[in-house]
Amino acid sequence: MRKLVFVVVLCTALAVEPVFADWPQWRGPSLNGVSQETGLPTTWTTTEGIAWKLPMPARSGSTPIIAGDLVFLNVATALSTGDLELWAIDRTKQAAIWKRTVAGGNNQQRKQNMSSPSPVTDGKTVWVMTGVGILKAFDFAGKELWSRDIQKDYGQFGLNWGYASSPLLHAGSLYVPVLHGMKTDDPSYILKIDAASGKTLWHVERPTNAIRESPDAYITPALLQYDGRTEIVITGGDVVTGHDPSTGKELWRADGLNPNNNPAYRIVASPIIAGDLIIAPTRNRPMLALRPGGRGDVTTSHLAWSFNNGPDVPSPVSDGTYVYLVTDNGIVWCLDRRTGRVVYGPERLANDVYSASPVIADGKIYVTSENSGITSVYKTGPKFELLAQNSFDDYTLSSIAISQGQLFLRTQSALWVIGERTK
Repeated sequence: MRKLVFVVVLCTALAVEPVFADWPQWRGPSLNGVSQETGLPTTWTTTEGIAWKLPMPARSGSTPIIAGDLVFLNVATALSTGDLELWAIDRTKQAAIWKRTVAGGNNQQRKQNMSSPSPVTDGKTVWVMTGVGILKAFDFAGKELWSRDIQKDYGQFGLNWGYASSPLLHAGSLYVPVLHGMKTDDPSYILKIDAASGKTLWHVERPTNAIRESPDAYITPALLQYDGRTEIVITGGDVVTGHDPSTGKELWRADGLNPNNNPAYRIVASPIIAGDLIIAPTRNRPMLALRPGGRGDVTTSHLAWSFNNGPDVPSPVSDGTYVYLVTDNGIVWCLDRRTGRVVYGPERLANDVYSASPVIADGKIYVTSENSGITSVYKTGPKFELLAQNSFDDYTLSSIAISQGQLFLRTQSALWVIGERTK
């Protein structure tokens, strides 16, 4: 049965992702940081291998979102002040064709500002969330379709370092998590919003026993599809939960992300679906791998394995055979997806801090360091083989996006487009 589930999930993922795909959400066309594209560049410099670049006014953790000829960016007009804008950039013109103000009140919270959530698109409409709670929809001509103020409707966000979750777009709806507690006594909750109208379809509270900062989470939900079922997977507040997308009802819950009840165990790295397993990172340890299909408390009944050297900020990625991890200090691990056995690691990338998440394409893993903007490229598979380290010498929080033979990398000063476009 487990093999059957894996085949169903894998075939579903491949069915929705063509060889040359757009990058419609933060974790790409299959929502897991994986692209099926081949022939991608491995090496480049600031002057060699660059198709074009566009200056940026400030840093952002937001990933470029790509649909055909258009690239969408959530942009802060200044690092710690000013407005938050949505930019539409034409790949053929290599310039912004429109810019729309989404919200005011940008501010910096430690390394990030309020432009951190990545936009999402279905190829006709683009939706953008901000750290100040304004959520808007635009058509591809830049016309505003609707606007919501989540904080006005449901209370102020209470995260210690500011809101940063990207919405999940699925089947015409946006799933928006608000998981907080450090600076508020209000409950955490999840919203399902109709993508066409902006109306709330359901609002479900998500209680946990987490204390102080540990209720805070900066994750984007994962989409679990198995055995003809679909569930929304949320990590935060020391637990992993699965929800019915039609009602928001909690179907199952796994404890164990904070076994020592540490009051500072906020979660940044997002969960992913890797074959027939749910991979749920926490603040380093333990990262859990759960089997789907459970109901109620699945803490022990559906635990496949756990790992005590997981990532804090960068989300994991999997090619279906292995799970690859990058820690905040540039240590990489490769685990057997089925068993959690260490295949290799610890191995070191460039000596720097890492906030961007790794992506897989063309048999390679790409991940960019924070302070130096060094993109390390290493092979997928059971042996660690570093292929290249490409430096932009620029502050970088954003993960790489991939589309039509090109890598899109956003640093503090510019959007870089690497490689030749393949149609």
